[in-house]
Amino acid sequence: MTKLKTAVIGAAGYTGAELVRLLVHHPACELVCLHSASQKGKRVDEVHGDLVGDCNLRFTDVVPTTGLDAVFLCLPHGEASTFLKKYSFPSSTVIIDLSTDFRDESAGFVYGLPEVNAKKLSTAKRIANPGCFATGIQLALAPAIKQGWVQAPMHVTGITGSTGAGKILTETSHFSYRTGNVSVYKLFTHQHIKEINQTFQQLNPTIQSDILFVPYRGNFTRGIWITAYFPFTGTQEEALESYQEFYAGSAFTHISTQELDLKQVVNTNKCLLHLQVEKGQLVVYAALDNLLKGASGQAVQNFNLAFGLDEKMGLNLKSIAF
Repeated sequence: MTKLKTAVIGAAGYTGAELVRLLVHHPACELVCLHSASQKGKRVDEVHGDLVGDCNLRFTDVVPTTGLDAVFLCLPHGEASTFLKKYSFPSSTVIIDLSTDFRDESAGFVYGLPEVNAKKLSTAKRIANPGCFATGIQLALAPAIKQGWVQAPMHVTGITGSTGAGKILTETSHFSYRTGNVSVYKLFTHQHIKEINQTFQQLNPTIQSDILFVPYRGNFTRGIWITAYFPFTGTQEEALESYQEFYAGSAFTHISTQELDLKQVVNTNKCLLHLQVEKGQLVVYAALDNLLKGASGQAVQNFNLAFGLDEKMGLNLKSIAF
């Protein structure tokens, strides 16, 4: 197999490091450039100690603009667009951005939610990877939106691990703040709501319902748990059948008839869903790993789709279970 020459820009952060861990073992990928301005010159396994024996590349701040098949951008929000103004890549180079910069599908980018846009992603050269909360909420509600079941505001809560806040330390990501603690932030105003609404409009142009989203900071390191509910007049069997049909061809999103727990998905690229009809409401639970299906794993899934590879290539991961 001819390997695809690949660069990761911003490879020292959480999502960049996760990408390196996935791509260093990907059968179709050859990592040729791991960019980090802050860590330039250091061996990758000096910074990411778990990669000892797996990767002997050094971080660099020099980015080649030719000879690359794929470029992953793992830069802070707002910096990817600036980076692409500075560095011009051939139109044949697949660029996958993990920030918010192009999720509105500007500059020729395709929104990278495979469960909705797989066909477009198979020919895309510019891909905007979804946000972590956005992935969970969209996958929890997409079948219901398409069916036109949601006629009232959607109530959604979500709790995320501290890695969702990025690697740079802040007061609310500090160990002493997070441990034994839960807090709300960006009540009803989270930045992911915009991209969620964009997908829901795509699935059902008549949708008018607001998303009332309450995000929580969790006292754990990785994982996202979503609970979404809305008035529903059907049966649990009808809901289950519709969701199973919607995700019948999905590589990583699965419906479980058993109650979920977060450890089932941590360290995997899965999103697991569980449905419950109670007191005239359809309640949907979604669980995923914010750094994998919510970020780097989904980026590799999009890489696979863009190059016509098996969607699961490099992503056959196991949960931590205990």
